[in-house]
Amino acid sequence: MPLSTLDRQLIARFRDKLKARYAGDARFSSVSVDDRRDESSFATRFAAAPHVWVDVVLRPHIPQLRAGIVSDDRWLNADFEDAIEASGDTMGEFVELGFEEAGLTWRSPIVEHYREISEDSASGSGQPATFFYFATAFELANLNALSDAAVFDKVCRMLEGYYEAFRPTIEKIVAAAAAE
Repeated sequence: MPLSTLDRQLIARFRDKLKARYAGDARFSSVSVDDRRDESSFATRFAAAPHVWVDVVLRPHIPQLRAGIVSDDRWLNADFEDAIEASGDTMGEFVELGFEEAGLTWRSPIVEHYREISEDSASGSGQPATFFYFATAFELANLNALSDAAVFDKVCRMLEGYYEAFRPTIEKIVAAAAAE
């Protein structure tokens, strides 16, 4: 079912608010979007390091918000996997600690770790891109929930929590890129 004009306006306002919240945030060098042409997902990405973003993805037809960390580099993905393994925690426990750093209490959140080949990006180069994700989702009652301050706060804390969970690895990636 196609999105209505009102749906698109709700989505645009939500994304504008998200971008405004992190404008000038020293943790992120830029913001980009990666949306599917069929409007099945809208990704807002904040660059945390070369080839590493924290993002918020809206899947309006479910409806669902997802926050996580994503890379288009399989070796950086391996660095994230190594950080989790070295912690001795499960993925959920690892991310839970990041969420706590960001002020969100969520015991053992479900963390999806997957690879996606994106051939349907509206922003795209026309070339398929492979992305590696660690992400946590939560369902929305409906798209009107995008206007709810509590929903906005939760997804921002999730985004910041993913950053905090992986911050030491992100900082190493940034330092290595600066040294090149």
